[in-house]
Amino acid sequence: MNEMDNKINAQSLYIDAHLHVDHYETAEQRPLLEEAFREGVAAVVAVSMHLNSSRTVREWAMRMPERVMPAYGYHPEQPLPADEELEELFAWMRARDTAGERFAVGEVGLPYYMRTETESSGTAFDESGYMDLLEKFVRFAAETGRPIVLHAVYEDADKALDLLEMHRVTRAHFHWFKGAAATVERMIALGCVVSVTPDVLYEPEIRTLVRAYPLALLMTETDGPWPFEGPFAGRATKPGMVRDVANEIAAIKGIRPEEAAEALYRNAVRFYGL
Repeated sequence: MNEMDNKINAQSLYIDAHLHVDHYETAEQRPLLEEAFREGVAAVVAVSMHLNSSRTVREWAMRMPERVMPAYGYHPEQPLPADEELEELFAWMRARDTAGERFAVGEVGLPYYMRTETESSGTAFDESGYMDLLEKFVRFAAETGRPIVLHAVYEDADKALDLLEMHRVTRAHFHWFKGAAATVERMIALGCVVSVTPDVLYEPEIRTLVRAYPLALLMTETDGPWPFEGPFAGRATKPGMVRDVANEIAAIKGIRPEEAAEALYRNAVRFYGL
């Protein structure tokens, strides 16, 4: 590593490992990314909601290949796609794989919030279609050797872990995870990585998770443009907030901010091959 590499890394030891760049207004997207990179964010992992979202994310990855790692998939907190749309999405992803393009699978998972809200109103929720869809994405990740980004919290995380184990997927990233201690132990044993959002500054459940989870398996994220509370109330979510996340992880772990920042950065670089 030369002197210039040292300077770059010292200034850019932060990665937003989960960002919905296409959820920002179109005119905001380039300024958002450029500001983040100027302020020390080395790269972002841009996740997708569906096929059109995946196409938009790919455009940013093509424009900024060293800075934007794309992830393609179908977010579970929405109605299931029609068969034709799903076939088109997988065909498009396979074409990207055949072309040797760099990407992850995501955001995919299970509709915990939609399911629990539906059930709380007294209406039954059929999860079988979502389980089938998640298995298709897990199988794709297994076949192509690509990392997978999961939206799976509480009891849904165990369902996702069952599929990961069944298909022997080892590169699994649970974003903004919440869940039981037994599930956390299982995730650690499987080497799953977890990314932490700005709510670590004020949410006891997330702080407990950070205490329990090995630093070597943690990353930082914003899930932007999702808004946060506490010291971030009223502020637009930007990738640069991962610096605050890294500093808080350092405080919880009882280590120097610089040590935490470098470890979290290296974890994301290693996991995503950045």
